[in-house]
Amino acid sequence: MRYLPLDSSLFIKNRQRLATRLKPRSLVVLNANDILPTNADGTMAFRQNNDLFYLSGVDQEETRLVLFPDHPDPKFREALFLRETSELIEIWEGHKLTKAEAEQLTGIPQSRIYWNNQFEQIFGQMVFEAEHIYLNTNEHTRATVDVQTRDARYIDQFRQMYPLHHLERLAPLMHYLRAIKQPQEVQLLQTAIDTTEKMFRRLLGFIKPGVWEYEIEAEMMHEFLRNRSRGAAYSPIIASGANACVLHYIDNSQQCQDGDLVLLDLGAEYANYNADMTRTVPVNGRFTERQRAVYDAVLRVMNEAKQMLRPGNLWDDYHREVGKVMESELIGLGLLDRAAVEKQDPDAPLYKKYFMHGTSHFLGLDVHDVGNKYRKMEPGMVFTVEPGIYIRDEKIGIRLENNVILTESGNIDLMANIPVVADEIEELMNQ
Repeated sequence: MRYLPLDSSLFIKNRQRLATRLKPRSLVVLNANDILPTNADGTMAFRQNNDLFYLSGVDQEETRLVLFPDHPDPKFREALFLRETSELIEIWEGHKLTKAEAEQLTGIPQSRIYWNNQFEQIFGQMVFEAEHIYLNTNEHTRATVDVQTRDARYIDQFRQMYPLHHLERLAPLMHYLRAIKQPQEVQLLQTAIDTTEKMFRRLLGFIKPGVWEYEIEAEMMHEFLRNRSRGAAYSPIIASGANACVLHYIDNSQQCQDGDLVLLDLGAEYANYNADMTRTVPVNGRFTERQRAVYDAVLRVMNEAKQMLRPGNLWDDYHREVGKVMESELIGLGLLDRAAVEKQDPDAPLYKKYFMHGTSHFLGLDVHDVGNKYRKMEPGMVFTVEPGIYIRDEKIGIRLENNVILTESGNIDLMANIPVVADEIEELMNQ
């Protein structure tokens, strides 16, 4: 991996935290993600299953983790199964984890680390002592899964081989645990964010009339890769002019024109953890009066929303309150009529014409990280804050986004060092 070695204590603690939430005599099985094909003999880049990574730190394909915290025999309380290497694999694919390396990485003793061809033998000594079997599924509310995953195939296989065992859902437990970031996770997020800051400062000296959106993307990737990142945490949005009013614009194929804005929704990945930043800057280095008015309105909404993110709040209540702030700003910009707002249908607020997406989402191993919106906000949760105003008739789309962690004494903006005030943006672009 490109990133520096991680401390196994994180994964040991994560397994311990999961164990406290399992029913008695429970067994957990997690599978690595598949390597997905492209065409002919091509494959996509491997991306580990985040739950498996969270509990083991293993970033390698064809990996299985089995946990049984209260198995009567201590040697069967956890087991890690790896792809056994060979001279042929070493020649064609490169190095694979040894058992000694896996022990150092995961904190699981070598005596409990096996090759995949030993799975059925070892698993048979574990599964018949279990009363509850926790298997993994993708239960993200925004997920669309059209391709059968390795986890889904394994559920089918397990039911055929062990039809009388009782299956449990692992996903709700992982959503609960992963929502609260541990100190080492926060450090990894901060590393991704610091790399994102370096990239953004680089772009401020590069963007000018005539550059192409894809050239900006190339500058972004250069900075990410040279800082041990695998690359972008998500498909980058580099949207100039009217493109900024397309929320998920990823073509990045147009030329930036003098007088336009360019919306940059970019974030680095580091050790599977993700930054998620959005900035909107003037292509020529100077906001027009109208652009500046809209920009400052978005920034005021972001700053107020950050203060609303605090322990004890509920997701839907928070978003309703942000909506009220946005209404006021849109009235001030002449985009909404106060009398019409007072008469609006509360289930279809008028501000949605100009701000049609949510303000925040969980952030972590997934960019849209797992978590339950009905759970009250707690210290250790990390959220994005990303209001925007999109005026299609004026070809103005402005979004600003920072990443915030909640603490007992208030929230901390992890992106506080990344320029966002309009005056600072202009100053850096005109140095």
